Amino acid sequence: MSPTAVTPLTTEDAELLVATARRAAEDAGVTVSVTVLDAGGHLLAFRRDDRAVLISGETSTRKAYTALQLNAPTADLVDAVQPGGLFHTLPTALDRPLLFIAGGVPVHRDGRLIGAIGVGGGMPEQDHGFATAAVQALA
Repeated sequence: MSPTAVTPLTTEDAELLVATARRAAEDAGVTVSVTVLDAGGHLLAFRRDDRAVLISGETSTRKAYTALQLNAPTADLVDAVQPGGLFHTLPTALDRPLLFIAGGVPVHRDGRLIGAIGVGGGMPEQDHGFATAAVQALA
């Protein structure tokens, strides 16, 4: 590996992210789905609890995808999609719709984007906290 290369997000990293987010949610009494994507948008890990709302799996995936595509936590992007916002027309301009609800967080290593995590099933602020806790555990 060259000196400027960054180790990509591994399956082990993805499993740690899922386990940490799930544990944080369980500690809060919330049932969630968790999705982890690598830097290319490929699914590395996914977990949906049978008690979670069915749509939570799609929600977590779209949150992760949005955080990855825009390299920002989805919680920071909510205002950008409002009329007059920077990304007002972006959700309809892509093949895969983005989801601007808190709970998607990009994952960085050595300052570079290596993937993203999305959590769905709780209140948006809770989902953001679970995803953030997972990313912090990876650091």
